[in-house]
Amino acid sequence: MAVPVLQKSTIDRSIKRAILRVCDAAAPAAGARLAETWWFRLPSRRPPATSTLAGTPIRELLGSPFEVQLRGRAVRGWTWGQGPVVYLVHGWGGTLEQLVPLVAPLLDRGLQVVAFDGLSHGSSDPGAHGVASSDAVELGRCLDAVAARFGPARAVVAHSMGALSCVLAIRDGWLAAERLVLIAPPSGIPDLLAGLRTELGLGERTTRRLLERVRLRTGYDVGELDLLRIAATLRPHELPELLVVHDLLDREVPHEPSTRLVRSWPGAELLSTAGLGHRRVLADAAVGGAVARFADRLPVEASLHGDDRPRPLPADLIGAAEPSRRPRAGAA
Repeated sequence: MAVPVLQKSTIDRSIKRAILRVCDAAAPAAGARLAETWWFRLPSRRPPATSTLAGTPIRELLGSPFEVQLRGRAVRGWTWGQGPVVYLVHGWGGTLEQLVPLVAPLLDRGLQVVAFDGLSHGSSDPGAHGVASSDAVELGRCLDAVAARFGPARAVVAHSMGALSCVLAIRDGWLAAERLVLIAPPSGIPDLLAGLRTELGLGERTTRRLLERVRLRTGYDVGELDLLRIAATLRPHELPELLVVHDLLDREVPHEPSTRLVRSWPGAELLSTAGLGHRRVLADAAVGGAVARFADRLPVEASLHGDDRPRPLPADLIGAAEPSRRPRAGAA
């Protein structure tokens, strides 16, 4: 008999918790290796379509594919138009196809659009840790490799975990950007680790060794991979103009950390939507128009600003939002 998805997920989680409980007592190093594998594992990868942009409007098909190398691995993407460059960066388990709705509004503003699949995502090669594994730092280095080909950015538009990747790239000098749009950004890896510990019941001994493995894998301590902490280390002249777009009903990445980020970032703006969730926000025409105006140095009419506190929404509106998903404690 087929096991329902939710029930199967619960069973898998229970088995993992039991294994890690034993490992924490007897073999924490082995438990940390397992936890790393599970944490950094990407969702099932579908074979790329014949055209990366199959099924999209004809205007978006009039782009050009490109390929760059990152440590001997191919990062593949598409570019459209001419003018100042805007990079589109997908999130954990995403692909450039999710960002295609943003292409036309940016082209209308006379901007060149460059989008790519990170290693182990979409049509690009497997990353350093295999076909089913990646992390936010590797995605940031993919952006660096693409930017080395196309040059400094008028703007970078990044979704979800891609937001952490691009802010890290700016902080560490891999990328120069005048403007930055973060769509549904997570707070960072420390909060995701806390979620992973709760989900898998990680003990202290296993957690300590997992932290060591993450540092060896990425070159960063987990505590460094926090959006607010990275932003705080940017010098004033390094701070791009910032627009954050986040849905109040996002079930995967909470809205509140975006409010804190905007309050801490001088001059930043917050555009809050309601009912679009974590992914549909990328395809919303009003969001696309606001992102394009911001990239073109024009004012954006935000529904809420960083100094505002979102009011509680009516229960019927919350019920009409996208189906609830259990947040995944992914690492990128």
